Amino acid sequence: MSPPAAESTNVSGWFEGMRHLYPVRVYYEDTDAAGIVYHANYLRFAERARTEMMRCLGTEHRSLMHSDGVAFAVRSLDTEFFQPARLDDPLTVETRVDKVGGASMHLTQSVFGAADSTNPLVLMRVRLACIDGDLRPARLPGAVRAALTDLTQEQ
Repeated sequence: MSPPAAESTNVSGWFEGMRHLYPVRVYYEDTDAAGIVYHANYLRFAERARTEMMRCLGTEHRSLMHSDGVAFAVRSLDTEFFQPARLDDPLTVETRVDKVGGASMHLTQSVFGAADSTNPLVLMRVRLACIDGDLRPARLPGAVRAALTDLTQEQ
């Protein structure tokens, strides 16, 4: 069997309605001695999913830094752990944009196992700040703000 063509493999995830979905597989390096995902690695999964959501929206972090002089920083993060994921589990990180401000955004990120797409293993409420090169708050670039606002329920 030959591998799928690069065009058919969506490494950035995809949108279903207003939510971005990003697939993750649990590797040995993600687990502790008991074979369950170490809690901090869920944050890494979420960071990758946010980065890929932005890529799907046509915005890459590197280009934002170079063209607009801005980046995103986590301002706050509230995490609830409900069930563990284990070695080799396929997971999906779902990202929803809850609110977009002038220089910030609020997201809900949920990590789901393959067996249950209604009850998350982990739920994260994330507040991101847009910052400039001096680490001061900066306004979201217009195109980014518009794309994110299109994904919110409260337009």
